[in-house]
Amino acid sequence: MLGENIRNLRKQKGYSQDTFAQQLNVVRQTVSKWEKGYSVPDAETLREIAELLETPVSVLLGSTIEETTAENASREDEIAKQLAIFNNQLAERTARRRKTIRTILIVIGAAILINIIIVIAGVIQFTIHPGEAHKEEVETVDEGLLIEEYDVWENV
Repeated sequence: MLGENIRNLRKQKGYSQDTFAQQLNVVRQTVSKWEKGYSVPDAETLREIAELLETPVSVLLGSTIEETTAENASREDEIAKQLAIFNNQLAERTARRRKTIRTILIVIGAAILINIIIVIAGVIQFTIHPGEAHKEEVETVDEGLLIEEYDVWENV
């Protein structure tokens, strides 16, 4: 009964014997022996198996506990409340991370878009007036030379 339950639940969770064994820090052959009924896991390993398969140990062993005492019910309620709080905190953290990542991506995208616009504007300016910037620079240099030459001739 235990071996069949381990095998069925392992397959339902999508674990191969290798990955299941790695999660439990045992070799694949050990898992195979459990599933075939050649051996049984010790109590601590059985608890780890139950946690990994997200099922109570009692289900693994083949028994179901139908009666719940008031103490067990209040304990289960407390655990459920703690899990709900944990899930809410996890959801909030995930939402904050997504918002932060989205903001960073928007800023990076805007910076890239601005750079592309600047490059395109430069290319358009160069293709419309390919030599104007060069001419102005040459004229400025020529005027400067003429002024300097003129100043030199006046002083002579």
